[in-house]
Formats: sequence, structure tokens, C-alpha cells
Amino acid sequence: MVRSKRARNTSGTIDDGAASVPPPPTTASQFWLLKSEPDTFSIAQLESKQRSSWDGVRNYGARNHMKQMHLGDLCLFYHSNSRPSGVVGIARVVKLAYPDHTAMDEVSPYFDRKAFSSKNNPWEMVDVEFVERFPKVLSLDDMRSQSALSGMVLFKQSRLSVQPVSAKEYDCIVQLARKK
Repeated sequence: MVRSKRARNTSGTIDDGAASVPPPPTTASQFWLLKSEPDTFSIAQLESKQRSSWDGVRNYGARNHMKQMHLGDLCLFYHSNSRPSGVVGIARVVKLAYPDHTAMDEVSPYFDRKAFSSKNNPWEMVDVEFVERFPKVLSLDDMRSQSALSGMVLFKQSRLSVQPVSAKEYDCIVQLARKK
């Protein structure tokens, strides 16, 4: 496979002259878990679109995590409020945090009355792209049964929609999910 030279453009994305393809993760990459209810936005929808904004986050802790993301960071895609809830695939960060315009859109389900102008809008979003869909859901119960995952933020702050994952936790989850 021939790869073209990639450069970061001013929008915080990576431009390779053709399709927008982020670089593979580096040793400095971070890992994340992104939660979405499948009725709202599913891994199948991301796979179909290939790329999407991760909007509608209305928790300051989750927002702060998005602001710490780097281009190329890998994210576990987690279906919440489903049967079973669990990790269903992988996404990659392709655009750094920027203002979430849905907070100012009165017809959006993510409208926030306090964010009435771009100067007062505290909410941000990132763009992610589809990487992989696992053959089956790696359920929350399956993850809880793994001692290597006992320290996950997921088990301590279960309602946080964007959360960090250690490299060891990420590797363990991916290995388990690909075996299923």
C-alpha cells in the first residue's frame, strides 16, 4: 500500500490529499471509551457514515476529556442502555475538539439554553471515524469479570459518556472482543 504524505490542516484534521485518513496511533496516543445509546447513534450508523461528529455531550468532565484528545487516538465505541450494554467497536479521533453548535440549535435535542451564543457556549465535540465493528458485543458483565479491567473508570463513573481508558485496558478489551 502506498501512503501519501500527510499534513495537519488548520481545522485540526489530517489531510492526505485524497480521503481523510488519520495516521496510525503513536506511542503517545491515548485511548478512550465513548458511550452512545444505539437508538441515538450506533456503531452501524458510524460504519455507514464512516465519519461523524461526537456531539451532544453535556457533562463537563466528558467535555474536558474530549479537549484532551489527540488526532489518531483510538476510542472504544460502547452501546449504553441496551441489552447487553457493552463495547461494540472502535473509532478514531479525526478532528480535535471544537464548539458544539447543537447546543445553540433550538430544534436540536442537545439544545442548551445557557449556550445562547458562541461566546457563551461551553460545549465542544470531536469528529471520529469508523475503524472496526466487533463480531459481538463485549458486555459490561464480561468486562467486569476480568481482573485486568477492575480499575476502569467505567466501573467507577458509569454515567460518564467520554472517559479515558489505559493502554492495557484497551488491549485487553480489544483482544476479548475479537475472540467473541
